[in-house]
Amino acid sequence: MKKYSRILISAGCFALLMISWIIAISTKSTAERQLDLIQKASVLTEDNIYIYAAPLLEEAAGYNASHTLMAEEALKQVYLKLIYNRGFGQKYTELLEKQMKREDAQFAVFKEASDYYLSISQIKDALSALKAGIEKTGNEELIEQYEKNRYAYEMSRTSYDYVSEIFGPTVQVRSNGLWGFANADGTALIECEYEKISTFSVDRAIVKKKGEIYAIDSNNNRIAKLHGKATDFGNYSDNRVPILIEGSWCRATGRFELGTGAFEQLGMYSEGYAAAKYEGKWGVIDMEANWLIPAEYDGIMQDELGRCYAQRALFARRNSEVYLIVGGKQAGCVYEDARPFSNEGYAAVKKNGKWGFIDTSGTEKIGFIFDDALSFGQHLAAVRVGELWGYISISGQVVIEPVFLEAKSFSNGTAPVRTESCWQFITLLEYKKGKGL
Repeated sequence: MKKYSRILISAGCFALLMISWIIAISTKSTAERQLDLIQKASVLTEDNIYIYAAPLLEEAAGYNASHTLMAEEALKQVYLKLIYNRGFGQKYTELLEKQMKREDAQFAVFKEASDYYLSISQIKDALSALKAGIEKTGNEELIEQYEKNRYAYEMSRTSYDYVSEIFGPTVQVRSNGLWGFANADGTALIECEYEKISTFSVDRAIVKKKGEIYAIDSNNNRIAKLHGKATDFGNYSDNRVPILIEGSWCRATGRFELGTGAFEQLGMYSEGYAAAKYEGKWGVIDMEANWLIPAEYDGIMQDELGRCYAQRALFARRNSEVYLIVGGKQAGCVYEDARPFSNEGYAAVKKNGKWGFIDTSGTEKIGFIFDDALSFGQHLAAVRVGELWGYISISGQVVIEPVFLEAKSFSNGTAPVRTESCWQFITLLEYKKGKGL
């Protein structure tokens, strides 16, 4: 019995010894286990045996210990060696995304991510990584790379005979001699079936078909009809549309309720004001046809849609001289020509035969070096250099090379451009990511 007891005691001691040994082994620090795995993986990578090194480093990177970053960096290098093997590209980008989301993420990981995405032509993902890195670190190198790539674009597959300036979320397009509407990116909205159309505003546009003038909604439903002797109309905005009745232009609402006053010509309303010609001279009226600028000029500079007023500023012409008028008062220099301001950015003006850009105080912001130009829209301006059009940024740098026969202003990340065969749309890849400019 005593012998049996001694055996039990010995067995118990051995068991305790084994348990203590197992505990000692299991209590080996996580950092030490990480380091062991990293060292084993290192031996394999020295022999270019990456496929077996990967799971060791994945295990090491899965620990939350002092060598986690070391394991991750080694793991990324292994993933890059296996990048053409199925699934490893995704593993690499998932690890990059994980590192970029950390509160203490350093600029290097954002740079690595953007470099990789650019190398495989995933520019949208590269821009997202750069923007995230700039927001988190403010690093100048990231800013420089972002500026270098932020204006990459893609060309739409849709094409038209002619395209107007984009207005809000829609654009007027023409095909086979008839007009219709597209979304701002060029995708068809209402087929080309009308003899004439206005701009869309607040789910309403004015159209002409088979001699009838009426209003439609965005589903191409007829919602109002113009009765009377009207023969023409202009663009619709601010619930106002110019209507030509018996040789005079009148203001009307979207329901064709006529306002007071009759003019020889009438532009499109913008920010509550429109250019108007009366007794041979031009001025600017408000929504009630009161004169903001008396009709005493030879012309009010309007854009393609007929807008003249933005940022409290407009341009008026007397003889061959063009004046900037802000808040009813002349500002800045005298110019040879000018394009109206948009609701943001600088205006294009012409002096000594060349085009440059000014702000609403008349201060020159970009020098007079271009052969033609449009005012800024969405931080970009179309400019002509020689015979071709491209785009400059607000700093005056050419960011989209002049390769187009014609170009129009950006809106909603998209601009209409004319190639040798037709009008198409270019859309900034950054904008397509959904974060805007």
